[in-house]
Amino acid sequence: MEINKTPLADRMRPRNFSEYVGQKQIIGEGKLLRKLVEQDNMSSIIFWGPPGVGKTSLANIVAVETKSNFKTLSAVESGKKDLLKIIKEAKEDFKYNNKKTILFIDEIHRWNKAQQDTLLPYVEKGDVVLIGATTENPSFEIIGPLLSRSRVFILKLLEKEDIVALINQTLVDKERGLGNYHIEISDEDIDLLAELSAGDARSALNCLEIAFKVNLIKNKNNIKISKENIKEALQKTHLVFDKNGEEFYNLISALHKSMRGSDADASLYWLARMLEGGADPLYIARRVLRFASEDIGMANSQAMVQANTAFEACHKIGYPECSVHLAQAVVYCAQSKKSNLLYTAYNKAAEDARNTSHLGVPIHLRNAPTKFMKEIGYGKDYKYTPDYKGDEAKQDYLPEELKNKKYIQ
Repeated sequence: MEINKTPLADRMRPRNFSEYVGQKQIIGEGKLLRKLVEQDNMSSIIFWGPPGVGKTSLANIVAVETKSNFKTLSAVESGKKDLLKIIKEAKEDFKYNNKKTILFIDEIHRWNKAQQDTLLPYVEKGDVVLIGATTENPSFEIIGPLLSRSRVFILKLLEKEDIVALINQTLVDKERGLGNYHIEISDEDIDLLAELSAGDARSALNCLEIAFKVNLIKNKNNIKISKENIKEALQKTHLVFDKNGEEFYNLISALHKSMRGSDADASLYWLARMLEGGADPLYIARRVLRFASEDIGMANSQAMVQANTAFEACHKIGYPECSVHLAQAVVYCAQSKKSNLLYTAYNKAAEDARNTSHLGVPIHLRNAPTKFMKEIGYGKDYKYTPDYKGDEAKQDYLPEELKNKKYIQ
């Protein structure tokens, strides 16, 4: 049997919503994006998310489902000339055929400001409906006027269960996948592949394809894919993840407790164990960012700045370059003074909020945008503090039932 030369990840791109795995928060039944596509009522949108989570696949589904013309540009390979050619065709098609054009720009963050400025007026006038895909934060990489005319949909790393489902789907699909071959791979090894892929579907399918081809050469009739094949294909060791993920959480716990205990050397070691074992840098960055407020907080407000900067570095340059940024944030947090004041204070306030949600806002704190609201007392006797000195403006800000309640000790 001749091997299909098209990469497996491309062959297995979903053709409709029923084949699409993950991202239920934006394409589940009744969700806004799905309704826009199914009703062929698209407005300009931006897909933002890490590689391999389905941005291009979603664009392809739009191409299939919509009655509009669908044009594609790669920001890496195209420029102003290519854009203006599509705009001209879009205008003519709308004029003569009353047909809209959807323009998909992959890696739109690669276009500079001038190129994005060229696109802007055509999006404003509705000559094209834009779908942009980016791995970078749109707030930093896409010009404000274009961003304000687009709705941003955030795509998350796929869950392990999503990737397991995709792998199983690929193994039985005879038309596009590997269903025509007798392949032996244990559920345990499928779980391992899903874990080591770190939420990236393309990485998982590329690994599966490599392991398949290596074993196909050995035995075409009975292809066995082992744990060693998977780790070799991904070029990752099995340092972090185990079948149930327990060791992964042991490591993040060790990192957290080492930073809390102000042991910078141990913190650096556990960080390295996770990164070298294939953990997602963005996951670690999120945990460090949480730590900066939960365990340091007001003792050193710069810790959150350091952690957030490391998080942005992980977004922008990725691994392995971002390892040193994470190291800086981890060591800084470990060496910083510690305080759980914010963590404990918020939890107390949250408990009261849940138990007292029936309490109204005190009448003097309510805004009074209408004459009627003023007449019934909204805002009455409120003291505008800049007009007073010292404690002259002292007034209550909590409901009467919580008067003098203290959360911050």
